[in-house]
Amino acid sequence: MKVAILGAGAWGTALAVLLASKGIPTALWARRKEQAEELRARRENKDYLPGVALPAYLYPTADPEEALEGVELAVVALPSKALEETLRALPLAPWYLSATKGLFFQEGRLRTPSEVVEGLTGRPVAVLSGPNHAEEVARFLPTASVAAGPLELAKRVQELFSGPTFRVYTSQDRRGVELGGALKNILALAAGMVDGLRLGDNAKAALLTRGLREMVRFGTALGGEEATFYGLSGLGDLLATAYSLHSRNRGAGERLVRGEALEPLEDRGVVEGLYAVKALMVWREKEGLELPIAEAVYGVVYKGLDPLKALSALMAREPKGE
Repeated sequence: MKVAILGAGAWGTALAVLLASKGIPTALWARRKEQAEELRARRENKDYLPGVALPAYLYPTADPEEALEGVELAVVALPSKALEETLRALPLAPWYLSATKGLFFQEGRLRTPSEVVEGLTGRPVAVLSGPNHAEEVARFLPTASVAAGPLELAKRVQELFSGPTFRVYTSQDRRGVELGGALKNILALAAGMVDGLRLGDNAKAALLTRGLREMVRFGTALGGEEATFYGLSGLGDLLATAYSLHSRNRGAGERLVRGEALEPLEDRGVVEGLYAVKALMVWREKEGLELPIAEAVYGVVYKGLDPLKALSALMAREPKGE
């Protein structure tokens, strides 16, 4: 069996390390030829995952034909903003596993990465999501994740990726798993803003608790199952992303309220929450759903709203029951 990982960022590399360490031949496809050559020469992804050795069964390449030749599965670990353009240019695989987190507003509705992949390829798609920082997964620190999709596909992903330090559960709520993974990035931006403003542990706990309620309200409105958002791909991923120093989204929120511009926030990689909140607000304008924390994040990021004024507005909302 051969697997191709599409995307040689931190998460794509970590998943490739995970599979190759089990003796599974794994092609790691990089979009840039220079990056693939450096990965082969150094046997390390110095830019995105420094200090992690690439196993012998992992083969980096920038040739899409070489990467996808004879594969059973292609794992999509691309930034959401590059997903469509990149996939359109690649050969097809028998089926796909989406490890991309994000939201797309297309043709009047919100779409998840797996739905975009499915639409572009016409092939079956499962998803993998959970509290999984690449820096820890690649170093075999213990964690768990969720494989979601049609049960047969989810079980195949579970069997393929499960190991002593990576426990995989299955779910048939693919949409709920992806919606939780997208909204937690927006909430992590807000958590980083709380950190940057030094508002304290109480404020952060309150923000994330109410944010979880917002995640449930949003996710169930779009067809996700409520229980999914209290599991690994919802609450679990939210906690990891909102508290970790590894988190690009939390770090971006912190840096933003300390005065940094948007562009430098992605010097460590794509900050998916910046794109997800844009798509979410377009959808919210159409649907009218109340999402006060996401609205506040959007205001701070894209409208220049003072973060302390955003906080004051949240605190001054009409009193209500929990």
